[in-house]
Formats: sequence, C-alpha cells, structure tokens
Amino acid sequence: MLKYKNNLLFIDDVSVFDAAVKVGTPFYIYGKKKLLENYKALDGAFSKAKHIICYAVKANENPHILKILAEKGCGVDIVSVGELNLAVSCGINPKKIVFAGVGKTDDEITEALKKDILMFNVESVPELFRIDKIAKSLGKIARISFRVNPDINAKTHPHITTGLPHNKFGLCFEEAFEGYLLAKELKNIKIVGLHLHIGSQITDKDSFELASKKVSGYIKKLSAAKIKLRYIDMGGGLGIKYNDEKIITPAEYAKAVMSNLPKNHTIILEPGRFIVGDTGILVTKIIYIKKTSKKNFLIVDAGMNDLVRPAIYGAYHDIIPVALREGEKHNWDIAGPICESSDIFAKDRQMPKVSEGDCLAILCTGAYGYSMSSNYNMRPRPAEVLVEGKKWRVIRCREKL
Repeated sequence: MLKYKNNLLFIDDVSVFDAAVKVGTPFYIYGKKKLLENYKALDGAFSKAKHIICYAVKANENPHILKILAEKGCGVDIVSVGELNLAVSCGINPKKIVFAGVGKTDDEITEALKKDILMFNVESVPELFRIDKIAKSLGKIARISFRVNPDINAKTHPHITTGLPHNKFGLCFEEAFEGYLLAKELKNIKIVGLHLHIGSQITDKDSFELASKKVSGYIKKLSAAKIKLRYIDMGGGLGIKYNDEKIITPAEYAKAVMSNLPKNHTIILEPGRFIVGDTGILVTKIIYIKKTSKKNFLIVDAGMNDLVRPAIYGAYHDIIPVALREGEKHNWDIAGPICESSDIFAKDRQMPKVSEGDCLAILCTGAYGYSMSSNYNMRPRPAEVLVEGKKWRVIRCREKL
C-alpha cells in the first residue's frame, strides 16, 4: 500500500504530504484498496466451508469503513449497544451480528433482541438468566451460544490474551456444559452455537489448531447430551506484521481453524486487526527537535491520546518520514506532547535525516488507533481520511475545542 515516489510517501496514488498540507496534523489515513484486499483474502481462505465473517467493530468503528464492509456482505462482532446501532445504521444485516462481552446491560440486551441479532455470546450463567427474562418480557426468543474458555496460551501480550483460566472472559468447558443444560430448559432461549476467542495479535498457528481440536471434542460431548449447534464461532485474533513477526497467512489460519471442526456447521470468524490494521497510518508533524545530555528527542504533535497502544502495551509501530531527505541517520526517542512519561511512540529508533516541520508516518495504526483515542489533556481527536484510488476524502473531521 505504501511506496515512495520522488522521495514522497504515497498511499496507492495519493501523496500523504499533500493530504497533510490540506488536512493538518495529526490525522489518520486509510487505504480502501488494502481494506478490500484483506477482507477478500480472509473470505477466500474459508471458501470451502460455510462461514460468516463478523468484523470486530472495536478495531475501527469509522462508519465509512463499516459501510464498505457492509457492501461486501460482512457481518460484525459487537460489544455494546453503541456498536450495535452504528452497525445497523451502516447497513450491516442484524442476522450477521454477534454480541459478545461480559457486562451486557439490560438496555443493551433489550435493543439487541428488538433488532433480532444472530446470537448472544453468553459469558456467564447469570447473563443467561437475564437474557431469558428480558426475552420473555418482549415475547422474543433469544438465540445464544456460550463463550467457552479453552485454557490456551496464545503467546501474545498479557493484556490481550483472553483464553486462560484467570481471564474474565467466558466459562470453562464444565461450567459452560452446565450452562447449556440450563439453557435447554428455558422457554425463551434457543441454543444455536458455541463461541471462543483465545486472544489478539496471534502469530502462532498451533494455538488456533489446538483450539479447533478442543472445540471438536467438546461438540461431541454436547451432541451426546442432545444439544445441537448450528454455529461455531472461533473468534478472531489473527495477527499482522508490525515489526519482524512471522505472521500466519489467511490460508494457514483457515487450515488450522478447520483442521478438526465438524463439516456440518457454519463457522463464524471475528477479525478486526487483520482487516484494518495495516490499512492505516497516523501522520504527525515534528514540532521540536530536543537534544539533552542523555537523549535526542523528536517531539511530535500526536500524543498517546491519539494512539495509546505504545503506552499501554509497549507496542511497536514502524515510523518513517513522509518526505525522505539525504543525510546521516540518527537515533531518536519519538515523543508526544502529553504530560505522561509513557507518551513515547519509539525509543532509540534510527531515522533518516529529519527537520522541524517534517511529517512522520506511524504505520499499521488502522486498528485500535482512533477507536482507542481520547480527549486526555483536553486534546481534540484527529481527523480521518480515506484513500480511494487517486482521490482522498475526509471521513471524520477533526474535533474542535
């Protein structure tokens, strides 16, 4: 998606520098072509199986991106009524919406039942009873699956692993089995599926294969108890290349996921990062070059309120100049203006020659960039821009004070 032409950075056929001059910094910019390529690659990898791709809205909830995916028949994975209402307003079919999360409120359950979503991914027995009670009051039947916690270490960052016993998500296999038995007796509940999600930014295909194997055995146990399933929701978690990770291809991912699953079910997938992560960059301007006796800093106008991943995960993002200059390379700490010591995008990062006023591109920020941004330090959130071939347009204006 990214390339230099005459020493200027381009997304497809659009100059990032030109957009920066007109929009101002900081801003996010996404490539539509790459977005569609990612979706097509994953959809194609599962073409031999019945499947529904339910994009994880939390990764990037820009309405224009949701509309692009809706046009391709994509569903969504949601975790709030806000995401539910947004998805429906953007054209997502409610019968392709799955609702996860450990803390669904009465209002959220009510709204989801009224919109007749595909299913609730239930994470506790009290939640099951709450859904049944609300469904009864509305004269509805709630379709549900239980989120099982398969006790798999997906070898990812501790903050984004979700399939271990100490994580807050889901139920262990035995607890979920008891939940399924209880659900069978509830008149306003219809069991339709099984759900799991073992973590995010996973680059180890063995973890997905192990999850598939464990789920397959568990489905046999449910079948013996006369609990029939239509959907197997394998969650998301497929990682992307931020630095030097050896990533899994969609084909390898599909092979691992489907390696042990029964053939007569519909597979649901919940990709977020894989769809949008490498479609976006955060463009920021160097406002000061600060040299001290210990460190050399590039102070930029984007902060951890715009991109929080490095601050809370220690996440690596490649950073490159928007305009290449000739000269010696130097090591820099690239820091934002926020009053926190953790407001650092990179430490001791070697960069080509740069000057005050130059723009930098922080790569692979299409997922969990804007969606996790805030107004900390009373800073307006940045603009968002979409590239479509040779044209670009603002798809969310910069907030005003």
